[in-house]
Amino acid sequence: MSDRVDAYASAMLTVAQAEGVVERVEDELFKVARTVEGSDPLRSTLTDPAIPVERRAGVVDELLGKRALPLTTAITSFIVGAGRAHDLPAIVDAFVARAAEARAEAVAEVRTAYPLDADALGRATGKRVTVKVIIDPTVLGGIVARVGDTVIDGSVRSRLEQLRETF
Repeated sequence: MSDRVDAYASAMLTVAQAEGVVERVEDELFKVARTVEGSDPLRSTLTDPAIPVERRAGVVDELLGKRALPLTTAITSFIVGAGRAHDLPAIVDAFVARAAEARAEAVAEVRTAYPLDADALGRATGKRVTVKVIIDPTVLGGIVARVGDTVIDGSVRSRLEQLRETF
């Protein structure tokens, strides 16, 4: 992780802690980062230096509007306005990791085809876990979980591929 990404994440966490809204900002920023990663047109718009900063900030405002806290919108607009939209997912991931660390929790990124009971992974592992769920229809069924460097692939797609290789 670069020093710049870490500095942004640290500053964002400090502001969110001061406002007392860390968990909500964390969830909202995580969704924003995954949306930016998953949309080529959005990512291109937010990272294009030829588009005026005001227009890119307008896109952020349109995207988040009243669905997110003003702090989440301000942080996202600041990162985009500073020309760091290409680093947004990395900055948010570092922010999420720092916020979980402050709560003495691990972060689990779970991809599933359908919404998941976030407490289920914590009960299954016996640890305090901050679960970030990504709805991914390509999973088909089951889940793919990543906790740090550990990946647990219990997806139907993975099992079908294993079965195909066996034949």
